Amino acid sequence: MTTAPTPRTLPVPDLSLVVLVGATGSGKSTFARKHFRPTEVLSSDFCRGLVADDENDQSASKDAFDVLHHIAGKRLAAGRLTVVDATNVQSEARRQLVRLAREHDVLPVAIVLDVPEQVCAARNALRPDRAGLPRHVVQRHRRELRRSLRGLEREGFRKVHVLRDVAEIDAVEIVRERRFNDLRHLTGPFDIIGDVHGCSSELESLLTRLGYVDGVHPEGRTAVFVGDLVDRGPDSPGVLRRVMGMVKAGHALCVPGNHENKLGRHLAGRKVQLTHGLAETVEQLAREDEAFAAEVRAFIDGLVSHYLLDGGKLVVCHAGLPEKYHGRTSGRVRSHALYGDTTGETDEFGLPVRYPWAEEYRGKAAVVYGHTPVPTTSWINNTLCLDTGCVFGGRMTALRWPERELVDVPAERVWYEPVKPLGAAAPGGHQGRPLDLSDVHGRRVVETRHLGAVAVREENAAAALEVMSRFAVDPRLVPYLPPTMAPTAASKEDGWLEHPAEAFAQYRADGVAQVVCEEKHMGSRAVVLLCKDAGAARERFGVADGPTGSLYTRTGRAFFDDPAVTEEVLDRIRAAVTGAGLWDELETDWLLLDGELLPWSLKSTGLLRHQYAAVGAASRAVFPRALAALEAAEARGVDTGGLLARQRDRAADAAAFTEAYRRYCWTTEGLDGVRFAPFQLLAVAGRSLAAVPHDRQLAWLDRLVEADERAGTGLLRRTGRILVDTTDADSVRAGTDWWLELTGAGGEGMVVKPLGAYVRGGGRGLVQPGVKVRGREYLRIVYGPEYTRPQHLERLRERHLGHKRSLALREYALGLEALDRLADGEPLWRVHEAVFAVLALESEPVDPRL
Repeated sequence: MTTAPTPRTLPVPDLSLVVLVGATGSGKSTFARKHFRPTEVLSSDFCRGLVADDENDQSASKDAFDVLHHIAGKRLAAGRLTVVDATNVQSEARRQLVRLAREHDVLPVAIVLDVPEQVCAARNALRPDRAGLPRHVVQRHRRELRRSLRGLEREGFRKVHVLRDVAEIDAVEIVRERRFNDLRHLTGPFDIIGDVHGCSSELESLLTRLGYVDGVHPEGRTAVFVGDLVDRGPDSPGVLRRVMGMVKAGHALCVPGNHENKLGRHLAGRKVQLTHGLAETVEQLAREDEAFAAEVRAFIDGLVSHYLLDGGKLVVCHAGLPEKYHGRTSGRVRSHALYGDTTGETDEFGLPVRYPWAEEYRGKAAVVYGHTPVPTTSWINNTLCLDTGCVFGGRMTALRWPERELVDVPAERVWYEPVKPLGAAAPGGHQGRPLDLSDVHGRRVVETRHLGAVAVREENAAAALEVMSRFAVDPRLVPYLPPTMAPTAASKEDGWLEHPAEAFAQYRADGVAQVVCEEKHMGSRAVVLLCKDAGAARERFGVADGPTGSLYTRTGRAFFDDPAVTEEVLDRIRAAVTGAGLWDELETDWLLLDGELLPWSLKSTGLLRHQYAAVGAASRAVFPRALAALEAAEARGVDTGGLLARQRDRAADAAAFTEAYRRYCWTTEGLDGVRFAPFQLLAVAGRSLAAVPHDRQLAWLDRLVEADERAGTGLLRRTGRILVDTTDADSVRAGTDWWLELTGAGGEGMVVKPLGAYVRGGGRGLVQPGVKVRGREYLRIVYGPEYTRPQHLERLRERHLGHKRSLALREYALGLEALDRLADGEPLWRVHEAVFAVLALESEPVDPRL
């Protein structure tokens, strides 16, 4: 009785290049189909078929392997396990694959199918396409395989699995191993602690401030150390004892620093120079017993170069890590994580100049690191250096994640005199470069938290780039652009194109009972970025010796050509914010307001003069004489056939048109006559307020207006409103009456918004954040003087709102994303990515009258 072989487990890293090695007929393709997904396997036979229409055409092998290597490279670059199904018995073929794995910083793994010659020959004989394969081909493959077996690890394969017979191959189970650096399943919360350098007392003080008691946090938080625990400071053994104890107990993680790496080599008996504080550490460890030194050596040997945490949103390493290295495993990755990269130059202190990788970083994951001491820490392009030079007399700093809150303690003294003064190591700028062409050029897909992926066409991106580069204010002062707003559905009421009934019905159908109807001001949409002072503008938005904010249009253009006028407006609004006590209440030194700047003529003088005023002037020139002639003819008894009545109606419509647009125009001189009507407070430092209910929003803004009135500047204007219950007929009637009164007095109309501001409608996704209901006379400006005639109304009611509504929701989601990124302290290029997308969508073709 034959005993079945014991199943054998083959561990394979979940990101690796798996190279199957075996003679033709050894069963590589069958093995690949059994253990790997079809998309993971790249077959040399299949690639021959791609380039030659014949999988057995050996003359096409070179081109076939070019294709295979190209596809494999694309998969590895995308972080996908890849299996190469080819004989791979020749060393040169394997050398190319090992080189490919190294180029993409993944581990090459060899799985050898060492099947007897007779088995290979018998299998080939059963295949019609291989029946005529000479026996000596299998024999040659077997000889080359035998010569290779002992040297596979020397060739660079990190794992080599050799399977000797068919039964063993059939009993194998492939197990995918998580990479040591892949801890994405750990979501925290974390406390990431910068370089310690033997400052044991300061470390204990920082842990205490963070809430740890004897190395344990009562709320289950995990400490993460960025390395350089040792050297230069007074008590490296004490630091090691604390950190090793926390890691062993599962309360901490630690990555190695270059100082641990050097200490580990010394403890392993390798020759290293006792410089940069290592001599002090060696002396301190000499006072410990041998068991502790052995424990330290084992601890250092087990440290992993970097960690991916919190679903891949956080990377922790010692010296920083570009995105292409995240989660990768190679000597190059480990070297960069330990030492960073240099330019090859030295500074005036004789130290290597660090390559400014953080200024070019555009990754989605936040990278938190240490290594290069800085006097104060700040986010640069979603990266943060936590080495604030405690051992040099600075501070020891930690980052609370995901809160993004910095906590630090001062050094007790200067423990080690630095070669380079700490103040000389400041980073180049708070947020790095705010914008780069590659951030906005070409077709783009912006991931939003509220609507998923939003695509931007290349031609629309080009249009946005044109506007922003030629006409907009400093992009650093444009952290948000407001979305377009969809109108209500066409009204079924006689004589009306838009009416509140449809807006209330729409929200009722979306499950929104409480809405607020806000007066639609007769002006231009305006966004105000207001900083408390120049220091706040410099700290958060990177502008120095210049503006303390901005006032711009829906397309990012300045309202006033003279920066001094803009600053005067900001000064008046700033005084109102101060008078209302909002700086302290909201705990902020900057805020973002959405509103309307009045009058409309302030921005649209050219449009009024050339488009609207021309119609009024023409009607005034033509109709009086035409009516006089018709009236004279009728007085003589001429039958005008109703022409006089029609022309009187047309003249009345033209007069109504002129009266309608004149309401939006009045004379201004400087700021005299200028009004700003804020209707939403969008964001403050550390918080997006876009989801704060509108009643609370309007209460804040009423206080602003009251403070402005007390100051007597007359700049700010209150937004009228009424709350409506869409499920209550009396409330709906009251809202409709309010709109009729508002528009009857010459008002533009109203915007109906869910009271809760941000609403998701069950399984239907985002609900429109606002629907505009414009008055009859305002729509006369939009659709022409005679649009109220029945024949015109019927045609206009056929307008299609699907694209406009889709555009409004996409722009709304992008605006929310920009505000979220701004509040999270993300780099300005990340904020601008969403802002530019809003501007790009504005160039999509849509009926401008909607």
